[in-house]
Amino acid sequence: MNIELIVVGKTDMKEVETLVTMYTKRLNHYVRFAITTIADVRNTKKLSEAEQKRLEGEAILKLINDSDHLTLLDEHGLELRSIEFAELIQRRMLAGTKRLVFVIGGPYGFSDVVYQRANSKLSLSKMTFSHQIVRAIFTEQLYRAFTILKNEPYHHE
Repeated sequence: MNIELIVVGKTDMKEVETLVTMYTKRLNHYVRFAITTIADVRNTKKLSEAEQKRLEGEAILKLINDSDHLTLLDEHGLELRSIEFAELIQRRMLAGTKRLVFVIGGPYGFSDVVYQRANSKLSLSKMTFSHQIVRAIFTEQLYRAFTILKNEPYHHE
């Protein structure tokens, strides 16, 4: 299985990028993992929130194949403990999912078309995090999931 994280906009925080790079390297020992960055929409001051979401949504959907399992990282998504997230990953692998795609949207969330295409939504917390910090939190949780599945001593419960 391949896992991809699609993010809208680059990070300007070197500390976040360092963490994401570290966990990406660790993850690639378990699974093929990649991060794809979609450029920020330009001239957003002239656009409504709906128009910005529409443009971001078009860019996201261009990267999604019909056979992909698409999970949106969304504040209204399912909340899981780390072990439950690991079990979710394992179920996707056992189901024969070839490409599992997670998406961190832009500042206003996702367009209706992206929500319609999504197979599921996942929330990392009831709290709100910056889109940049979410990258680090998610990649760490994905790494943690694989260490749980391999019974490695990273996760303590």
